[in-house]
Amino acid sequence: MSSILHILNGDSTLYGFNQTGLDGDVMVWREVLSEGPLQENISSASFWTARSEWISKTFNEPVEDYQHKMIEELGKLNGSYEEINLWFEFDLHCQVNLLGVMQMLNQQTNMSLPAVYLICPACYPGIDDFRGMGELNGDQLEDLYDSREQLSEWEFELAAEAWPLYVNSSADDLQLWLDENSFWGILHLLKPALQAHIKRLRTNAEGLNYIEQKLLDIYNSGIKTKIEIYQAFWSTEKIYGMGDSEIDIYLNRLKQKQLIEL
Repeated sequence: MSSILHILNGDSTLYGFNQTGLDGDVMVWREVLSEGPLQENISSASFWTARSEWISKTFNEPVEDYQHKMIEELGKLNGSYEEINLWFEFDLHCQVNLLGVMQMLNQQTNMSLPAVYLICPACYPGIDDFRGMGELNGDQLEDLYDSREQLSEWEFELAAEAWPLYVNSSADDLQLWLDENSFWGILHLLKPALQAHIKRLRTNAEGLNYIEQKLLDIYNSGIKTKIEIYQAFWSTEKIYGMGDSEIDIYLNRLKQKQLIEL
């Protein structure tokens, strides 16, 4: 076993990462904690059972696939690594996954033992509309690695405060907490992501949240195919970091309310 572990947020980063010359074991975090049921105790069996059932139902995937792609990967967190690198991005999808990973590390690791680093770019030189590390090649990812920053106990405490607030889904409580905190350290991209989350916790007079209303507006503007709706949504809402299958969750709600036909 290597003394270094790299935790990558999804397979899109893995392709470029495999072109790097970086040493270490790799764990791919194939989850979307920004959607679906959550519990505060992320290390409990019931947490992962509920996730498995929801993912299987929502994305029409066999439970065995989730077991293999996600649950078995979690075993790598039990390794005695001297260095752990967290490769996550600026958007809500990534920031919530990052909170989950930090929560798990906090609960099951002697945090004074491994040095934990964060690689979390919001932009990249020469790429105008940066969407994520899946766009980068091996050399570019190595550049990011060279400028990584070490997470302190303080950031882990901040993440431990944010996690239950996120899980409990009270827009008011979350907003109050965001307003109370003026210093974010290395986790400075967490605040804008959680502010985007608050927008989707609140509903308007029609009972639609921000994302549902946005998609309905796109549809009503005359954009009627799924692929065009995705692209129109991404052009202004990349803060959510949603893939097409996640956008489909919201489109399906609009279909059930008979507000759109696709």
